[in-house]
Amino acid sequence: MNGEAALLWGVLFGSVGLGFFIYGKKQSRLVPLVCGLALMLYPYFISNVVALVLVGLALIIVPYFFRY
Repeated sequence: MNGEAALLWGVLFGSVGLGFFIYGKKQSRLVPLVCGLALMLYPYFISNVVALVLVGLALIIVPYFFRY
């Protein structure tokens, strides 16, 4: 089950990351652009589901606190 859960979480965070990336590119904002790129790439490097979810949630929250 660990593999399936990691795959589904990775797809979810990758989709959110794509949205952040497109928003950051169109609005010329660096923080959403970088967070979106990180959200799309980091699931390839983390296989632990708990760490995957925690890092993903942290990356989703970052653009709301840092608006550049």
